[in-house]
Amino acid sequence: MTAMTAPAAGAAASRARPVPWRTLAWVSWRQHRLALGAVAALLAGVCAWMLVSGLQMRSALASFGLDSCTPLTASSCTTQETVFINDYYPGAQVVIGVLTVLPVLTGALTGGPMVARELETGTFRLAWTQGCGRTRWLLARLVLAGVLLAAGAAAVSAVFSWYYQPMLRLGQDSPLAPQVFDLRGVVFAGWTLAAFAIGVCAGALIRRTIPAVVTAAAAWSALLALAVFWLRSHYQAALTGVGLVNPASGTGQGTPWILTQWWIQPGGAPASQAEIAALSSRLRQAGGLPTPQAVQQWFAEQGYLKYYTYQPAGRFWHFQLIEGGWLLALSVLLGAATIWLIRRRAA
Repeated sequence: MTAMTAPAAGAAASRARPVPWRTLAWVSWRQHRLALGAVAALLAGVCAWMLVSGLQMRSALASFGLDSCTPLTASSCTTQETVFINDYYPGAQVVIGVLTVLPVLTGALTGGPMVARELETGTFRLAWTQGCGRTRWLLARLVLAGVLLAAGAAAVSAVFSWYYQPMLRLGQDSPLAPQVFDLRGVVFAGWTLAAFAIGVCAGALIRRTIPAVVTAAAAWSALLALAVFWLRSHYQAALTGVGLVNPASGTGQGTPWILTQWWIQPGGAPASQAEIAALSSRLRQAGGLPTPQAVQQWFAEQGYLKYYTYQPAGRFWHFQLIEGGWLLALSVLLGAATIWLIRRRAA
């Protein structure tokens, strides 16, 4: 009887022993190495392009004398700055356009199929009977892919910050401008991680790969639009100023982010667009003035003042930590929701 029961006891102990995390991570890597490798190759290619172009940009900046030109608004610097911007700013905007879609391209296309494909094809039934359990099976996938995606996005963000610094120094964009803010600091990695988490959760809900990816991309785009057009400007109360925001204010913080602006008549009432258009036409007929500062000075001589609300560029890291924090929290909540959905699903 002892000989008969000993093997059974050993088999039960073997079945009760969970699969080590290292083994689960290795299996997850084997399953998703092609997708993660493709993402790594894409990010590396983008970084290589920015490194080459950034070196060319800095060489041109030095050859034009703009790296030592102070102040940049001086007449001796204006011509060189115009030539530099005309040569390199359009290419920089192409880079910005490519980087803008990278989070959803890498995150949603990686996260969407991760769970949805298993549920769609039914291969999850085999995985859940191999001694790992649903939660461990899912955590091994989410943590490995999420950490690798966030690390790759952080590297791309660091390279872009270095690449775009000459444009920020010349005042072409504010550090808080929507087209730049998403691509620097910790926010770029946050949006990439959020796209991945949305894709994984959509896959657990829809259980089909293509619809999950499309839904994740749409949800991520809607969330980004909400943050850019409403939420981000309310992270901290905006300031109100009069006159022209001076990029070269001596603070070293860069150009502020202008939210709204309007003109005030000599009597103190808001000026209408038709009134400002008439004054502008009058200015053009008089020969015009070359710079925005001179234009506003002429308007001020007529008794018109420009008011604006803005976010100072010095709030960049404050806003980065706020947005990165809620994106990380959202990603964790979506991961927890995915685990809950998988645990409720019948095998």
